[in-house]
Amino acid sequence: MDTGTRKNILVADDDPVIARLVAETLRSDDMDVAVAYAGDDAWALFQERPFDLLVLDIMMPGMDGLELCSRVRAVSRVPIIFLSAKDEESDKVAGLMTGADDYVVKPFMPRELVARVRSCLRRASYAQEGRSAAGMLMCRGIELDPSAHTVSLHGTRLSLTPKEFDMLALLLRAQGRPVATRKLYEAVWGEEYYPGNANSVMVHVRHLRTKLASIDSDQVFIETVWGVGYKIAP
Repeated sequence: MDTGTRKNILVADDDPVIARLVAETLRSDDMDVAVAYAGDDAWALFQERPFDLLVLDIMMPGMDGLELCSRVRAVSRVPIIFLSAKDEESDKVAGLMTGADDYVVKPFMPRELVARVRSCLRRASYAQEGRSAAGMLMCRGIELDPSAHTVSLHGTRLSLTPKEFDMLALLLRAQGRPVATRKLYEAVWGEEYYPGNANSVMVHVRHLRTKLASIDSDQVFIETVWGVGYKIAP
């Protein structure tokens, strides 16, 4: 499957042998894999950097896979596959109801697991394209839905004030073109702009940068265009 770039997968399983097997299987299919041996460690990794898909065991020490899935689902649409020795129908239903996209029973066939992972990644890609066609504003991992009034970065939900949300939407709609400070203020605040209002815009831009950096600090998403205003570089 041509996914454009290597996908980042998080594997969480308290059995090191199985965790390594899953990791090696996915790496052999040209994916990057991070491994955690406990639910709490997986949650910490998930909060540190973006992943394209999660493969989770259910029975793990501390935070189990079901709780981990629930936490992830509260903030992200990232695809989740349970890989578990629990093979009762009730276990599968519980996993899927918690928010997983698929459920694979141990022992598993490596080629089947790869096929399931590919399928989930494909569906996520199609869903993303559909959201974009339906009015989603997307750039560099930022997804802003004007109708639902939601915004996320790399699949992780951002909590923005109404003014921060409107400002980010305006910058995204500009598609990399600079947006003047005057235009930002008048569009977001709905008032006539005076030079002293530039500080209000600057403060809100700083808050936006801080919130974006809390998820991805490796990139500068909002750039200052001196003497003009601000832009999001495509």
